[in-house]
Amino acid sequence: MRQEQGNICIFAWKMKRTALLLLLTVVALRVAAQLPVMPPFLKEGDRIAVISPCSQPEEKTLRAGCDMLRQWGYVPVVGPHARSLHHGFAGTTAERLSDLLWALRDSTISAIMCTRGGDGAPHLLPHISPQEWRRQPKWLIGFSDVTALHSASVSAGVMSLHGSMLHAISAQQGQDTVSAVLRRLLRGQLPTYHTPHHPLDQAGQAEGLLVGGNLSVLCGLAASPYDCLSLSATTPLILFIEDTDESIAKVDRMLHQLLLRGVLQRLRGIVVGHFTKYKHPENDYADMYGMLSDYLRPLGIPVSYAFPVGHQRPNFPLVEGCRVRLSVGPGGTTLQYLP
Repeated sequence: MRQEQGNICIFAWKMKRTALLLLLTVVALRVAAQLPVMPPFLKEGDRIAVISPCSQPEEKTLRAGCDMLRQWGYVPVVGPHARSLHHGFAGTTAERLSDLLWALRDSTISAIMCTRGGDGAPHLLPHISPQEWRRQPKWLIGFSDVTALHSASVSAGVMSLHGSMLHAISAQQGQDTVSAVLRRLLRGQLPTYHTPHHPLDQAGQAEGLLVGGNLSVLCGLAASPYDCLSLSATTPLILFIEDTDESIAKVDRMLHQLLLRGVLQRLRGIVVGHFTKYKHPENDYADMYGMLSDYLRPLGIPVSYAFPVGHQRPNFPLVEGCRVRLSVGPGGTTLQYLP
């Protein structure tokens, strides 16, 4: 009887050990799944799909931008509906979706560059499964309304590139510092950014996945399957935000939405970019940053203000879904990509 009890105890111990190993394996797989895949970097002669998932671009912008991509050593391939027009959008939802799916599925395409922002990118999300982003990971380049596509890509487990679109490249003739950084990044040279100290900066250091973009677009994706801010509560996040044409009062409401959802409380750090074209003073705030500081100061995490990203030059490229270290101190801010 005692021998049987001993055998049972040994069996139970082995079962517990097996269950523990299985649990650790599941946890490890979930952690791995939370780390987005980095698409391959580009090389000379690679083909870049040029699409318009949002608003219609000007023809001269399209041509000048494609000329710049050729000068950079790439082969631009313009989507069939990149020039289309439908109620202010660059074609119907079906047409814009068709171009994006073509670019994602075509194995000869190495990256996707959007012509411009505007409106309309969220229309495409319900028609794109996570597998479309993961099947052939490739860099998607854009900002503003393209934030919706970045968020969907990162949520599906693929990094994305928040940066200048064809419009900005053509306007600057590809000769500005931002374009130079983008060119090097596409070839695999991840930048480390150093910015001056801002009086409202909150000192500290944090590490996490870099996500974000246009604040109003992000808030419009709240709690959907494409919301990168709804990533697992165990995933540390560094959020960067920017916006344009939104009042202080409206941005206040957006922040309160993030607060009520528990998003702000989960963040490890915040990077505040450009907020442009708003009326001030408003609500007794001298500017947007003053209102933001009232919300973000109590969080007790590092916050960097006036980071060069958004609807104002310079708008430096940021890799969404990549691990970064944010360091904010009296000497300024450093944003560094981690292996």
